[in-house]
Amino acid sequence: MSGERFEDVWRREVPHVLAALTRRYGDFDGAEDAVQEALATAAREWPRTGPPDSPRSWLVRVASRRLVDAWRSDLARSAREQAYTAREDGPPPEAQAADDSLQLLLLCCHPALPRASQVALTLRAVGGLTTQQIAAAFLVPTATMAQRVSRAKAALRSNGAHFDQLPAAELPARLAAVQQVLYLVFNEGYTSSGGDHLLDVSLTREAIRLTRELRARLPDDPEVAGLLALMLLTDARSAARTDARGDLIPLERQDRSRWDRDAVAEGVALVQAALPDGTVGPFQLQAAIAAVHAEATTSAETDWLQITMLYRMLARVAPGPMVTLNLAVATGMAHGAAAGLAVVEPLRTDPALARNHRLPAVRAHLLELAGQPDEARAEYAAAARLTTSVPEQRYLNARASSLAER
Repeated sequence: MSGERFEDVWRREVPHVLAALTRRYGDFDGAEDAVQEALATAAREWPRTGPPDSPRSWLVRVASRRLVDAWRSDLARSAREQAYTAREDGPPPEAQAADDSLQLLLLCCHPALPRASQVALTLRAVGGLTTQQIAAAFLVPTATMAQRVSRAKAALRSNGAHFDQLPAAELPARLAAVQQVLYLVFNEGYTSSGGDHLLDVSLTREAIRLTRELRARLPDDPEVAGLLALMLLTDARSAARTDARGDLIPLERQDRSRWDRDAVAEGVALVQAALPDGTVGPFQLQAAIAAVHAEATTSAETDWLQITMLYRMLARVAPGPMVTLNLAVATGMAHGAAAGLAVVEPLRTDPALARNHRLPAVRAHLLELAGQPDEARAEYAAAARLTTSVPEQRYLNARASSLAER
């Protein structure tokens, strides 16, 4: 079994397996450890024996055995061990027909956890991201993120969190974290932080699917609608983002006839319906920006003034370095490269961006627009060295090379 196929199975099945064990045994931390051990066993055995007919059942069965074995070896838990050992003779817990991924996400977004820990834990348990990928999304070292995830699991255990149907009244307290998780899962799929491929369709599809489920539970929430719209409008460009070799095609050079017009129409309709409903949140604003891009039939027709205005609103509602970088690009396109460079200048001393490739990439783009090819080439080369995404490396190095030839 190839590594790629194993990765596909892992991404698809792990949330269901983890949910099944957590529901039955009530121990999220122990269940996750057992699932990881089952995956390690699968990685050893499946290439030799072939994948089982039902990977989910196989993983649930093996992980259940690992969990019970762990309890048996812990004499301090003898009383609980007896209770669960009595269950061992029964049939292995199967994932329920109803989707467990959203319920598992809600469990991880327990209000006892800090927001960053809620997001990190659910990215790992539900999104299937590695600790390294999550650390990249948060702009922190991998070791720091590993500690954060470990502390979050311990906090769930100490607060007695259970895999139960969440009462509707408790959903609003967890909504912001749930939305941020889904957004980060989608982003990791749309532009993978590392590896040979730019796009991981399994992640983008799962994020969209879960967001649709969330909207079904909260049909009147404008930010949930905005998040779904943002995903649809962004994902609509997927077919045009890479060439036959897998190299990145920037937005301004994409063949817009390849954009998914059904997804664009659905996304635009969601934005138009959500924006008039009360306070405008960050996902609605980002969706509105994506809609402006989607409605331009060519790059030259893009309304950069409107996009700049929307990014300024977003910077007031949800300030952050990534928002500032996008505002700098929009400002450069609307008011000239020098104006864009002025916006990005304060970020050059931001320690959170010291090892992030997006800062030199944006500066390179603006310097190229400003007619400073030598400076732009140096920034493109610096960005290429910092990114761990092979398609992005190739694109950035190609931009640097093209400037050297001028």
